[in-house]
Formats: sequence, structure tokens, C-alpha cells
Amino acid sequence: MSTAMLCGFGNHHATEAVPGALPVGRNSPQQVPYGLYAEQLSATAFTAPRAQNHRSWLYRMRPSAEHRPYAPYAGNPLLATDQAHSLAPSPNRLRWNPLTLPTDPVDFMDGLTAYAANGDSAAGTGCTIYLYAANRSMERRAFFSADGEMLIVPQQGRLRITTEMGVLEVPPLHLALIPRGVRFSVSLPDGEARGYVCENHGALFRLPDLGPIGSNGLANPRDFEAPAASYQDIEEPHQLVQKFGGSLWASTIAHSPFDVVAWHGNVAPYRYDLRHFNAINTVSFDHPDPSIFTVLTSPSDTPGTANIDFVIFPPRWMVAEDTFRPPWFHRNVMSEFMGLIEGTYDAKAGGFAPGGASLHNCMSAHGPDVASHAAATSATLAPHKIEDTMAFMFESRYLIAPTRWAMETPLLQDDYDACWQEFAKARLPTGEDAA
Repeated sequence: MSTAMLCGFGNHHATEAVPGALPVGRNSPQQVPYGLYAEQLSATAFTAPRAQNHRSWLYRMRPSAEHRPYAPYAGNPLLATDQAHSLAPSPNRLRWNPLTLPTDPVDFMDGLTAYAANGDSAAGTGCTIYLYAANRSMERRAFFSADGEMLIVPQQGRLRITTEMGVLEVPPLHLALIPRGVRFSVSLPDGEARGYVCENHGALFRLPDLGPIGSNGLANPRDFEAPAASYQDIEEPHQLVQKFGGSLWASTIAHSPFDVVAWHGNVAPYRYDLRHFNAINTVSFDHPDPSIFTVLTSPSDTPGTANIDFVIFPPRWMVAEDTFRPPWFHRNVMSEFMGLIEGTYDAKAGGFAPGGASLHNCMSAHGPDVASHAAATSATLAPHKIEDTMAFMFESRYLIAPTRWAMETPLLQDDYDACWQEFAKARLPTGEDAA
């Protein structure tokens, strides 16, 4: 099974695991080489403008239509998200400790736990946010989401993701992007794994525009890697589970679903090394808004306002003069769900651990805790490099509603507000000083 990579985000790729498997000149000829079946995977409407049109042609050993009827799947009720909107969005600031790794065997699919959601998958808006913890590889089973593309952010343990279009090796400090409808299976080379997933129900993730930054900076297209074609020829039953309309459905097929011998197009799974992100920062005073750290964006129907952004806070130099360098106190029209892959976050002195998460909804006031504020206001302002850290944020224009599980789990910190409760009152001049 090949693990070679094809570079370039959104590029039209062409790859074959068997020489001559790709038809020449026609996407769906009358007779496909080797008796393969031609199948188009469309991620956008057929009539989308050419620049926004995303589709790939797959040439497989059997058509993907060959499966039995789906029936409801109850194996993981915390992955089904028809219950995600059962609670109203909360204006309170919320923070969770990391998910505990399981002791009984649990694979990636059954280890997914919905924490929060917004929008409507049927209407093509918003997202659903999960955390996962697993200690078993998926065996003879595959999963896909008909509700949206899946952005996977490992925090602990490598993932080996087998997809219809090839294999992605995804360690921590990388992301994987699995298109809507693409079947995949996850094995765990390290025996256990933990991390985050954002299921995007809206417009496809793309690279943000660079504006006055110019032609270079942030995430570069060439650093995104798609898998070269590879296939499995396994004649054994496989379970196929899909997420559809917020619910889970299961079927069986008599063979491996990963039987695509060749494919071409611009719908593909990708991986990206977050350490390749070219951070843009200030060289004078004040630091830019966190939007300057956007890796991928899913636009909404309001220009400049995202359905969902994926933003990271990577290692970087801080050199601004006469400037408070951590994130300032702020209230934001966007709602923010944060995670931490490694190290510490520069606005929190404690309580926000790798594998943990926080939620600050629209206009919820937040910022550095007391200890972080005190350290930053008294620091000697010399050039300083933030190292050994990687935090990130799923940021959305829509209110993010926590699931019932997320509000009832003992992982929810009941003392989070305390980190902002001991700030000294500002001292204004009085009497003769005021004059």
C-alpha cells in the first residue's frame, strides 16, 4: 500500500496504483481499463463556478453503490449529533479537562464524543465539534460523514488513516482533512490516541485570502499533501457506518471499501504539518488580531465572516515594543472553541491542559488570567520567542451550543470563572493628585 504524497491544496491530482488504470481523455469511457468502475465524487453542486467546483473521478473494483440497506447504528450515541442542539447556547465561559483514555477497547469512530455544535447540517451551515480518545484500531469497518467534511487534529498518538483515495500518516502537530462522503478507517500505530475533530457542515474549507500580506505567508498550498492512489483487495465483510442528518446508520459490504485503483480531481483527503505555518506578526507595536493565524476558512454568506475558521497559535517571535503581548481582554462577535495540542497557552497560567478545551461564545468577555496578566505587564520587553506550544481555535459566526454530555461530564471545570476574579481595581488619582 503506497503512502506517497501529492502536494498542493485544492490542486487537480491524477494518480494510479496500477499503470494504465486511469482512462486517457475521458472521465467515464464505455470501457474502463481492467474492468474498473468509473464513479464521480462531487463536493459541490454540478453548476458551481469553475473556480469553486470540486469533484474527483474514482476508478474502483466495484461501485460504491454495492451495499445492503442502512439501519440505525447505536454503537456510539455520543457521536450522533441529533442531540447536540438539545441544550441552548450558554453565555458562560466553559472549560474542560482532557478526555480520559479508555480502558476497554475503543476505536476512533466509537471514541468520538460530540462536545458542541451550531448551524444545521441539513441546511449546510455551522459545524459539530468532537474530541476523541481511542486505544484500538478500526478493524474491518469504515466510517464517513454525509453531514460535512472532517478536520482531524491529533493531540496524542499517531493516526494512520486509510481512505478510498490512499493513506495518510497523521502524527500530532499535523491535521487531516477528510472530504464529505469519503470513507475512511483509522489505525493507531502507538496503541492509543486522543485529539479533536471539527465536522464542517458549511462551505468547503479553503485557504484564506492574504490581502495586504501579499503572495506569501500563513499556510502555503504546496505544504498540503494528498495521498497517492492505493487499494485493498480484501474479500471479507466490512461494516460501513455513516453519519447522516445527525444520526448514525450502518450497513455491510462483502469486501473492503478501499478498492479505488486510480483517481483524479480536486476532491481529496489532505494532511498538513502545522509547523510549516508561516506566522505573520508585528515588528512595531501591538499584535494583530488572531485572524492573522488562520490556516483554513469556511466562508459564510456574509463576506469576511466565517462559517468556521481553523486558527492556530504556533511558536513565534514576539518583538513589539511598549505592548501587552498576550491576547488582550476582548469580547468578540465570533464564538471560539479552543484546544491545546502541546505546551501552554500564553494567556493561561494553568487549568488549560493539552487535550483539554474551552468555549467562549459571542460577546463572552475573556482574556488572560490574573497570573498571565501580572507577568505580561511587568515583563521586560525584549525580543522573546514563544516555543514548545501549539494551541488552536475553531471560530464561528454562529453561537456554539454545548451538548448535554459536555455540560454534565465531570471533565467540565466548575471553577473556570475564578481565574478572572482577583484583578486589582485600577487606582485613579484623587484630591490634589487629580488636579
